Amino acid sequence: MNSSNHHDIDYYRDLSQQVQFALQEDIGNGDLTAELIGAEVKAQATIICRERAILCGQAWFDETFRQLDKQVSIDWHNNDGDQIEADQTICTLHGYARHLLTAERTALNFLQTLSGTATTANRYAIALEGLHTRVLDTRKTLPGLRLAQKYAVMIGGCRNHRIGLYDAILIKENHISACGSILQAVNTARLNHGVENILIEVEVENLEQLQEALNAGVDRILLDNMDEDSLHEAVALNANRAELEASGNISLNNIRNIAETGVDYISIGALTKHVRAIDLSMRNEFITE
Repeated sequence: MNSSNHHDIDYYRDLSQQVQFALQEDIGNGDLTAELIGAEVKAQATIICRERAILCGQAWFDETFRQLDKQVSIDWHNNDGDQIEADQTICTLHGYARHLLTAERTALNFLQTLSGTATTANRYAIALEGLHTRVLDTRKTLPGLRLAQKYAVMIGGCRNHRIGLYDAILIKENHISACGSILQAVNTARLNHGVENILIEVEVENLEQLQEALNAGVDRILLDNMDEDSLHEAVALNANRAELEASGNISLNNIRNIAETGVDYISIGALTKHVRAIDLSMRNEFITE
């Protein structure tokens, strides 16, 4: 059974293109304001975190400056996954002032967004400390940043659900309706991909559908928008035959109660969808020779 929780995911495979697109989006035909500064002026810059956060996104930050000027040097004082305190300096940069200023916004956008994702994921991971239930992300990611945000979720201490539509099968209401039944949908999935050892998961909304999914012998069952009493019943009915995943209307306020019903996973779209960027700033000191 294939699972996106494996550690062989290449989170960086889109990194160069992501950065290239982001720089082109911002710079276009050139940074008109940076032209106010002499081409030979050099600067030292420091990146300061203004709030408590989990650091994430170093590779995207580094690549932004590398694509603009390979001679920019970056000295990191922390690593991805580190807890950063308010007003802590996380890295120092040296290079031509024009390039530092031109790349600043794009580099910070990556670092702020991915640190924000990791910080949110970390709060959910901490909420389930001591329990066997694990938090999963979803496909509700920012367009173009799927792998970057999936990486940030992992750095924050949660796990990845499927990366996309290509690495696992999640049979939902519309798929079931089109196929005629849960059993028919599962059988078709096995016929199409049975030899490929791909995870087959079915979304259900009640205990009757849960029993159908169990009868079909699926790997994992997503319990959609079930209340706590129903989740307790679902866990008892399942009797460890399939992995159980709870989803829908789950927040930090109730996630531990949901986990204590005995489900194996809880998927949270808010990990990547409701992103609040971490407050970072860059201070520059210009060097005259």
